[in-house]
Amino acid sequence: MDSFLTQLNRRRVLKGMLNGSAVTVALPLLDVFLNGNGTAMADGSPLPVRYGTWFWGLGMASKIFVPKKYGANWEITEEMEALRGVQKQINVLTNFTAFRDTYQNLCHYTGWVIQMSGSTPATQNDKPGESIDITIGNEIGRRTRFKNLTATATGDVRTTYSYENQTTPTTPEWSPTQFYTRLFGPDFQDPNAAEFKPNPRAMTRKSVLSAVMDDVKRVESRVSAEDKARVDQYLSGLRHIEKQLDQQLTKPEPRAACVPVKAPKEDGAMGGAADMVSARHRLMTDLMVMAVACDQTRVFNMAYSAASSSTIKPGYEKPHHTCTHEEPVDDTLGYQPNASWFTRRAMEEWAYYVQAFSKVKEGDGTVLDNVFIHAFTDHGYARVHSLDGMPIFTAGRAGGKLKSGLHIDGGGSPATRVGFTAMRLMGLTNKEWGTKSNNTSKEVSEILA
Repeated sequence: MDSFLTQLNRRRVLKGMLNGSAVTVALPLLDVFLNGNGTAMADGSPLPVRYGTWFWGLGMASKIFVPKKYGANWEITEEMEALRGVQKQINVLTNFTAFRDTYQNLCHYTGWVIQMSGSTPATQNDKPGESIDITIGNEIGRRTRFKNLTATATGDVRTTYSYENQTTPTTPEWSPTQFYTRLFGPDFQDPNAAEFKPNPRAMTRKSVLSAVMDDVKRVESRVSAEDKARVDQYLSGLRHIEKQLDQQLTKPEPRAACVPVKAPKEDGAMGGAADMVSARHRLMTDLMVMAVACDQTRVFNMAYSAASSSTIKPGYEKPHHTCTHEEPVDDTLGYQPNASWFTRRAMEEWAYYVQAFSKVKEGDGTVLDNVFIHAFTDHGYARVHSLDGMPIFTAGRAGGKLKSGLHIDGGGSPATRVGFTAMRLMGLTNKEWGTKSNNTSKEVSEILA
C-alpha cells in the first residue's frame, strides 16, 4: 500500500485541526481499506460473511401471499406488495413443513422452535438443543466483540427466539437508546480510528479472569471425574469470554462500511400500536446494520413481532393474535381482511430491514451482499395453527454463494432445510441437521450460486 495513504487519513487531519483533541466520528468509506478490486480487505483477507434471522408472527394467508409462479420473476402478491422494491434481493420459499411427529402442536411455539433447533418441543417450555444462531455463532462469532446480537421491536424483553439451552434464552435488546449505548458507548473500539488504545475496563476484566482460571485449574486437579467435567464446561465458557476480551485488547481491522449512526434521542412510545412497533423496529434495524458493518458481530437476530403478536391496528378492537382466530373470513375476499392488514405491516418492516443492509456500501457491493438473513414465522395459517405451507424468506448473497430473486416450492419438505443451508454456507461441516421427520441433509440447492 502507498506509504502516503497509510500516513494520511482524514482522522489525523481532523485531529490536528482540533489541536489533538479526540475525534469520535468514524472515517467515511475509503477504498484504501480494500484491495484493488474492492472484493477483499487490503491485506487479502476476505470480507466477512454473516448470518442473521428475522422473525414475524402469525404467518400469512396463502391465497394472497404465495406467488403462483416459481423461479425468477415471480409476481408480487397482495400481502407482499411492500416487497416490490426488494424483490430481486430476496428469495421467497413456500410450502415447507415443520413436522410435529408424535408430539402435540403447541400453538405459536412448535413451528418456530423446530426451525431454530431442528427438533420438535415436547412441552411449551421445552427447548431441545440450542438455537441455530448459537451453533453458527460458535463457528464464526467467537472473534468478534459480540458472539451474537439479538433485538426485538416489541418492547418486551421476553420476545426472543434464540437460546443456549432450556434455561438460557438470549436476552434481546428492546430499548433503542440502551442498544446504542451497548454498541457505541465507552467500550466501542472504532475500527477506523488512527490510534488504538486498549479498553482499560477490558484489561481489568482480563487480568481478573486470568486469576480465576489459575484457581480453577488448581481445583480441577483435586476433584472427581464428574466434577472435572463440570469444571471443563465452565472453563470452555471462560475461554470464550477470553477470546471476546482479546478482541477489545487487539486493534481491529479497518472497516470502511463502519460509520456509526447518531444516538437515538429517546426510545419513543413503548405501546403495541403498529406505528409504534414500526418506529422501534426501524431504530433497532439501523443500529443492528451498523453493528454488523463495524464487525461487532457476525451473528444477529431481529424480531419484528412475537409469535402471539399483540400488535394493534388503529380503530380495530382486537390485537393481531386474537384477530387471526376470531375474525371471520370475508365471503367476497376469501380471507381475513384485518388479519391480512397486520401481515402487510410485517412485510413493510421486512422490506425496510433488507433495504437497510443494502444501503451500506461494503467493498464492491453492500453489506447485504455479505450476509445470509433467514426470515421465518411460527405458523403457515395462524387461524388453524397450521405447520404446513410455512413461508420463509432469505435475503443477501452470502459473499456470492447465493442467488436471489427466486420463488422456491418446498414441496412439503422440512423447513429445517433452510437452517441446514445456512449452516453449510457459514462453514459448518455437519452432514445433516434436525431430528426425526425434521432431520435433513438436503440444502435448498435452487438458491445456491
